[in-house]
Amino acid sequence: MTLREVLAGIPLESPLPEGRAETPVEGLAYDSRKAAAGYLFFAFPGHKADGRDFAADALARGAIAVASESPAPEALCNRWIQVRHGRQALAVAARDFFRRPDERLRLVGITGTNGKTTTAYLLDSIFRAAGHATLLVGTVEHRLVGRAIRAVNTTPESLDLVGLLAELERAGGTHAVMEVSSHGLALGRVYALHFHTAVFTNLSRDHLDFHSDMDDYFATKSRLFEGAGAPPPRFAVVNHDDPWARRLPLAGGAETLTYGLEPGAEVRAENVTAGFEGLRFEVCRGGERYPLSSPLPGRMNLYNILAAWSAAATCGVAPEFMARGIAACGSVPGRFEKIDQGQPFLVVVDYAHTDDALRNVISVARGLEPRRVITLFGCGGDRDRAKRPLMGEAAAELSDFVVLTSDNPRSEDPLAIINDALVGLRRHDVPHLVEPDRESAIRRAIGEAAAGDIVIIAGKGHETYQVLQHGTIPFDDREVARTILREFGYGRSNDV
Repeated sequence: MTLREVLAGIPLESPLPEGRAETPVEGLAYDSRKAAAGYLFFAFPGHKADGRDFAADALARGAIAVASESPAPEALCNRWIQVRHGRQALAVAARDFFRRPDERLRLVGITGTNGKTTTAYLLDSIFRAAGHATLLVGTVEHRLVGRAIRAVNTTPESLDLVGLLAELERAGGTHAVMEVSSHGLALGRVYALHFHTAVFTNLSRDHLDFHSDMDDYFATKSRLFEGAGAPPPRFAVVNHDDPWARRLPLAGGAETLTYGLEPGAEVRAENVTAGFEGLRFEVCRGGERYPLSSPLPGRMNLYNILAAWSAAATCGVAPEFMARGIAACGSVPGRFEKIDQGQPFLVVVDYAHTDDALRNVISVARGLEPRRVITLFGCGGDRDRAKRPLMGEAAAELSDFVVLTSDNPRSEDPLAIINDALVGLRRHDVPHLVEPDRESAIRRAIGEAAAGDIVIIAGKGHETYQVLQHGTIPFDDREVARTILREFGYGRSNDV
């Protein structure tokens, strides 16, 4: 493929360097360390570094040219291509280079504040139950035809994402499910992709350190349904019960399918039986009823299951495969994940890191009718400070005992973050303690538990690290909890 072909459809602010239009392109890169002979290097500002500072390095490694939205430095003008938008240009070029695999795959994008990961796992399980080779792209990991790939971002850079889609197609795969974050949408990581189905789970306060306000956050999420740089998705699956969903700019040609628990939803859950073992209910659509069972507990998972069921329906999956896939999805890493060492109380680890998510996970625990709910949580540093008292209030409203600790304090003082959360926590007269050291806090929470209690360790979920002022350290809530439970004498007979 030539340079002219790779850049087809990309608005250019300057003509192609003389004599280079027909130069073969062997690959694309946005990281100069991955540039090689015959590559086209895209240089744009990033979160931690500016790619433009590494253009000379990419050229030294053999890159044929640099594409950037900045004007050409004088020394590089004969190898510099100025584009209108660097990230969008990379997305379009990646699709051209890999010959647009998204147009031949069933690509489902899931966006919203809560539930994206679980919904994605459920839908991927449904597709696999129906016999499809799949790609799952999400917060916890990416899975390509069963092979696990470490996830750096919830939504990868466009070049990496299109590369995964192309690899899926080469492997004979047909269906891809991906979480689409607001960062991914704002930064053009899914620009120009052709989605078959877009799913909207819900919207609540999050990422307001990145977005100016809730309206901006919502407008960014809405881009998935508008088809930024591509036609709108053929199908839109939206949560009927979420007030933000009613404001989505759904394209006139899109077929919309609503799901929810309230009257008026096209896909509903009825005759629900919920307990420690999970959920049993009927999915109702257009007069038809389909019995389902899931090992996932709680009301929030009803919404996730309905979202996955509805998305599968838009892809033509038969109800029996939906039921099989939902039943087979036993757990999602870091989402109400049970830590069982044989103790007489339940310990769960959950990724909940907003006030809405915290309420949801505590409500699930309440639905299991425990003796007490003990909630441990913290708030992230260098993030939306205003949500900290809201999280404190959410924990206090529904818990019997609260342990307030650190999450990922990053560059901030952990005690300052804790003091922000205490403002909301102290609005309710709930017994609580403060322990900034997260490992010690988990030990205190577990030590507080007795038979019949539920201990919720919230905030970090699947994460295997903690970001502190002096750097990042290994830290996995699940492994820490298991170790502490063994210290208390549980599960020793199972140790090898």
